[in-house]
Amino acid sequence: MSRLGKLSFAQKKCLGPTGLLMQRTAMIWPGARIGVAVSGGVDSWIMLQVLLLRQRIVPFPFELLVIHLNPGFDVTSHAPLAPWAALHGVALHAETTDYGPKAHGPENRKKSPCFLCSWNRRKRLFELCKHYGLTHLALGHNADDLVQTFFMNLFRNGRVEGLSPKENYFGGELVLIRPLLLLEKPMIRRAAAQWNLPVWSNPCPSATCSERSRTDEWLQSHLAHNTAMHGSVYGALKRWQLDVLHGSS
Repeated sequence: MSRLGKLSFAQKKCLGPTGLLMQRTAMIWPGARIGVAVSGGVDSWIMLQVLLLRQRIVPFPFELLVIHLNPGFDVTSHAPLAPWAALHGVALHAETTDYGPKAHGPENRKKSPCFLCSWNRRKRLFELCKHYGLTHLALGHNADDLVQTFFMNLFRNGRVEGLSPKENYFGGELVLIRPLLLLEKPMIRRAAAQWNLPVWSNPCPSATCSERSRTDEWLQSHLAHNTAMHGSVYGALKRWQLDVLHGSS
């Protein structure tokens, strides 16, 4: 850790478990070219910071390209990203889209705004990965997202399914990775504040009324005041998701 300078407890708790997950799942390899999807939220910022630090300590080289797709609600919201990327010597692709306004507009009468916006964003990310010849696409889902997704799939779709830390797409030409999948949100927030990362707020009008946000409210109402139950649920789903990955490989 000496090459990284002095790290706080929260920063170490973000860097260490992320590295262990990456090693355990053979998430990346020498010469990997990783597109880091940065939305501007705290999770994607921590993912970028951790991957930059991992570049200093892993025993092989890999490349990073920051990808930001502005959804179109506030075309200036990502202004802090370019100077930060330049300061830290990381390449950046940023573009403004109309995915958000269109998803909430009259032309979208069949799909939920979140579904359509997310679908368009994922499609564009895949296009950019192909354009830049990337081997990996990194998304900032964390342990809270894993738990929420599990219960959303269970209650809405009747499926026992979470989020994998590593998935192959297009016959293995692209690997989607989630390096933060075992990290919980409070630790991520603490580390982001200590690193003084330029996080910006989500201007989406559906941010607080989506199916995911409603699921999170339900979870918090049952888990927030019961430390033992919170630890059991989160711990079980983390272990289960890793068992699913290794059991299917």
